[in-house]
Amino acid sequence: MLFVIHAIDKPNSLELRTSTRPAHLEYLAGFDTPVGGPLLDAEGNMCGSCIVLDVADRAEADAFAANDPYARAGLFASVAVHEFMKVSWPQ
Repeated sequence: MLFVIHAIDKPNSLELRTSTRPAHLEYLAGFDTPVGGPLLDAEGNMCGSCIVLDVADRAEADAFAANDPYARAGLFASVAVHEFMKVSWPQ
């Protein structure tokens, strides 16, 4: 099943995001994430995350979000997990 994880960073947390990024990217490598990347603010700085995740069920998606190194480091002000229905996809 596909899920979208949409997370917004706490204000003034770019340094925390940058220092935690290698662990986050290593964590992502263990999962099927067809699409993912940072959200950018008006100045082009990373300010959140959007990840499409393919896992068996909602419990796995929630566990993925909770165990992301970014989440464990306290980076996020908010995290939303939604089931996602693929209608179109880049080739």
